[in-house]
Amino acid sequence: MAKIPDAARVALEHRLHTRHTARWPGLRTLTVRYRGDFAYLDATFTDEDDDAEPYPLCRLRYTGRSDLWGFAIYLDSNATYEDSFLPTGQPAGTPEQALDCACGLYLADPTAWIQ
Repeated sequence: MAKIPDAARVALEHRLHTRHTARWPGLRTLTVRYRGDFAYLDATFTDEDDDAEPYPLCRLRYTGRSDLWGFAIYLDSNATYEDSFLPTGQPAGTPEQALDCACGLYLADPTAWIQ
């Protein structure tokens, strides 16, 4: 389990922040946690109380490239992450595609999956 390089972390957080503010106003906050070669995306939603705990959205796996990340969606039903396919049909994609996929699910916005 390799650590994600600092440069890749900075690039990831920048890309996610840009996408979050441009596309997902329903998210109050978006945070990224790291462990080994994983980045975990958590969010609070605008319709929640200010003191709401962050909700897990998805997990990204570092592939060695800052523009291609493995994708796993968080399953609330069993409180785990499950490797998943993005709307492109691929198990890996850009950070923006991963955020769009997770937010489309958790914010009930199917337009997130339109190519």
